[in-house]
Amino acid sequence: MDFIQITNDPDFAAFAVRCGVARIMVDLEQHGKQERQGGLGTFISDHVPQDVARARQAVPKAALIVRINPLHEASANEIDQAIASGASHLMLPMFRSADAVAQFVALVAGRAQTIALLETRDALQSLPQWAELDALDEIYVGLNDLHRELGLRFMFQPLADGVVDRVAAVAQQQGKRFGFGGIARLDEGLLPGRVVLGEHLRLGSTSVILSRTFNRERIEAPDSDWRAIYAEEIERLHHAVQVLAQREPAEIENDRLLAIDLITRVAQSLGQR
Repeated sequence: MDFIQITNDPDFAAFAVRCGVARIMVDLEQHGKQERQGGLGTFISDHVPQDVARARQAVPKAALIVRINPLHEASANEIDQAIASGASHLMLPMFRSADAVAQFVALVAGRAQTIALLETRDALQSLPQWAELDALDEIYVGLNDLHRELGLRFMFQPLADGVVDRVAAVAQQQGKRFGFGGIARLDEGLLPGRVVLGEHLRLGSTSVILSRTFNRERIEAPDSDWRAIYAEEIERLHHAVQVLAQREPAEIENDRLLAIDLITRVAQSLGQR
């Protein structure tokens, strides 16, 4: 299970990798994001293209994902610059058609691994068409935008209603790596990280983005011993993966039903506000 840390801080990126984080992400997506997510408390990046080279220098051997903007007139230059700066993986957000994914992988042209970030209704409906593209390496489900497009109240509802299961099955059929959403610390979050992690393992997911809960002390109390706390929380995640991987089928099913129940309860509570 690969944990993804979003950061443009070279020192923090290097520290995260030393703690066992397998993937660093520099997030260059800005086009339309303020309009979609402004005021919702979600992460809106201030990363810039120059951050890619700085991150690569800090983590020369780690996977370095760059989330680019949705396809636009300057996408070719944006992709070329990210690859030249050291990106090992490129992620395409907010696409709506198989043609867009085909154009994306053609622009990358095998120079980096390609990740399709599924976060629109149209992308979900056209999944069988674009998932079969040979040049596409990975499918990641972005629950923040997807649940809003589907008219849902809680970001994890696509997990409870079978949407994420469907994407996982297609990814497995096509031999693609697969991941989804974000994860809070094991015992935190509206849907606790431990429950989320169990669902990742059930579905064969291989990666997940670390939520801002892992950064809390670093951001809010920089003079604290946040490094020790961060390292401990990452270690706890790795240990939980090992434990959850040993579950019997009946335990996996019980945990799946628990996740559905918790998600349903949260969604209902949000609807009453």
